[in-house]
Amino acid sequence: MGYDPTFLGPVVPLPVAGQPVRELPSTHFTVLLDPERRLAAATAVNIDGVTLLDVPRDDDWHLDPRVPADEQTGPALYARNDLDRGHLVRRRDPVWGDPGVAAQANRETFAYPNAAPQASDFNQGRDLWLGLEDHVLEHAQAQRLRLSVLTGPVLAGDDPAYRGVAVPRRFWKVVAWALDAGRRLAAAGFVLDQTPQLPATELAAATHASAAADEPPPLGPFRTFQVPVADIAELTGLDLGPLPAGDVLAVTAPQEVGWRELHALPEVDLGA
Repeated sequence: MGYDPTFLGPVVPLPVAGQPVRELPSTHFTVLLDPERRLAAATAVNIDGVTLLDVPRDDDWHLDPRVPADEQTGPALYARNDLDRGHLVRRRDPVWGDPGVAAQANRETFAYPNAAPQASDFNQGRDLWLGLEDHVLEHAQAQRLRLSVLTGPVLAGDDPAYRGVAVPRRFWKVVAWALDAGRRLAAAGFVLDQTPQLPATELAAATHASAAADEPPPLGPFRTFQVPVADIAELTGLDLGPLPAGDVLAVTAPQEVGWRELHALPEVDLGA
């Protein structure tokens, strides 16, 4: 039950948050819920690409009964607007193993602590974001097709408020896999940015006006970046354990490590 830190061989522990969180283990994944923000600080999932199953989507979103309703962001945030309930742990990622177990994992991904508000427009950046795990799975084919994926929103202090919830403008993801028959860890970090391309003053004015009109804050085009894992740790305040040391960017371009905007999956740097 829950995320397994030893799934890859090299240990990849759950992120350690600097604020109080509620640990919510589910089938093959765990959500670390920030009860003050009412959103996940981080999620972690194990993916077994060999035994993934195709389970029908049911869209039965529900509050998690293990925590009070006022500590999670429920259906009221998403009603009568164009905000998506964006899965943090992708629906299909934990859906593997025996059919009954896979079906249970599918249902559990629809708990509200595993959702975060995202702009509903799908474009190249969003499609790229959704395909990252599949792309890395293909790369890891010789390593038993196993991944551990950590994902979450960047819970910034200046995120715009809407219906009592601070709406994240950035999301992060770290994908980890084993190399050399489980003797070495590799990782790649990514950030999705849905911040509008507006000057700060215009953004503040638009956010204030939309809040007054009961409309969500303006969220712009999705842009996806490959970034140093250490930058994600700094951006989020999370302790990501051994993942920064396994960052493929530090190996392939140690003198040029920075944020790289991605436009297509072949641009992702996964090392040798």
